[in-house]
Amino acid sequence: MGRAFVYVILGGGVAAGYAALEFTRKGVSPGELCIISEEPVPPYERPALSKGYLLPEAPARLPSFHTCVGANEERLTPKWYKEHGIELVLGTRVKSADVRRKTLLTAAGETISYKILIIATGARALKLEEFGVNGSNAENVCYLRDVADADRLVNVMQSCTGGNAVIIGGGYIGMECAASLAINKMNVTMVFPEAHCMARLFTPKIASYYEDYYKCKGVQFIKGTVLSSLDMDSNGKVTAVNLRDGNRLPADIVVVGIGIRPNTSLFEGQLTLEKGGIKVNGRMQTSITSVYAVGDVASFPVKLFGETRRLEHVDSARKSARYAVAAIMEPNKTVDFDYLPFFYSRVFALSWQFYGDNAGEVVHFGDYSGSTIGAYWVSKGHLVGSFLEGGTKEEYEAIAKATRLKPAIEDTSDLERQGLGFALAVSENPVTSPPGDVGGSSLILERPLYAWHATAGVVLAASVAAFGYWYGRRRRRW
Repeated sequence: MGRAFVYVILGGGVAAGYAALEFTRKGVSPGELCIISEEPVPPYERPALSKGYLLPEAPARLPSFHTCVGANEERLTPKWYKEHGIELVLGTRVKSADVRRKTLLTAAGETISYKILIIATGARALKLEEFGVNGSNAENVCYLRDVADADRLVNVMQSCTGGNAVIIGGGYIGMECAASLAINKMNVTMVFPEAHCMARLFTPKIASYYEDYYKCKGVQFIKGTVLSSLDMDSNGKVTAVNLRDGNRLPADIVVVGIGIRPNTSLFEGQLTLEKGGIKVNGRMQTSITSVYAVGDVASFPVKLFGETRRLEHVDSARKSARYAVAAIMEPNKTVDFDYLPFFYSRVFALSWQFYGDNAGEVVHFGDYSGSTIGAYWVSKGHLVGSFLEGGTKEEYEAIAKATRLKPAIEDTSDLERQGLGFALAVSENPVTSPPGDVGGSSLILERPLYAWHATAGVVLAASVAAFGYWYGRRRRRW
């Protein structure tokens, strides 16, 4: 038994939903597209799980956050897929794939064939056992990758209101879950081996800003150590967390966020892998031209930096999925994917955005005792990364544009002095010169001549006004 489709999306996460919407916009015919997912529900906005889903009042629940509401697009409910003739094969695990024969074999024994395959399998959470600690199956040990995980976390949390929560890990999941649990009036302690939170992105100064804020909300930090074992009662429920530094923390709930691993196992030995993911070209094509990969599982060339990267964030999933569909459906109209790396988070009343790369020398700006802070990263004489907390929509757009332009930076002390004003000025008045080698960018932004721009603007405005006055008077005479 088997079914055949023109297009198959393997995986039912964020990328699958955005790809499905793009397929309909590009004219896919009913019956041509199929989505296969291990989850029992259609694709949804996964960031909601560590934010709105955990709120104590009016928590987010499906169908409210099906894709593609995260980008203010249509909400793709089961009815939407049916109306567009898209086959949803849910609650189904694919146990093997043959990219030469263009077939997928499900755990139930069904063969699904395709002409074009989009791999959107995402990543799985790393388990404690992979680090030599047992206890993942305890009823009050929680991970957070899907709705089932979120339901479990909520149930445990509600069963021990006001109790002790231990968060293992200081990254995205750790920070966002810690905030949500604190809002739910849990006593929260975060444990991680690094010297500060969000070590892959934050500088010590930025991290200190957030840690101080969390401490004001009652969250405690234990840094520079790791989990060594879990104490359990006779029912197999965790009662305490033992750390390598000798600390023992009472625990009613343990949330584990220690990293992820891309789901590439079906394609190992069949497709080229790089940097932990499936290597694709600038059109999101793998080493087999009929197979594409998007989202967390894809290692793709980032043109801005002239190198291949694998990015773990919802924005990359959304945009790479849409791009892959465009490349498939309109290959002659599609140029290589040109993505500006983007990361963001919202915790408590805080909200930050980061664009580009956190490489090179960092320049902090803003009042780190206030509500708006930021930083720039400068590498090889050019701005390559920008971070901003507490910005407006226009300010976030400005740092994004400035980062993409990669302006030349001659004086970092001057950059620090200008702070956010630098990005605002650059985004409004970019000065370009002929293309050169700036690490993969085809645009060089020389140091703007702000005074000259201002003078020129005044002269131009005055000239336009004078012409308008003269023209108006002459027109009245006609």
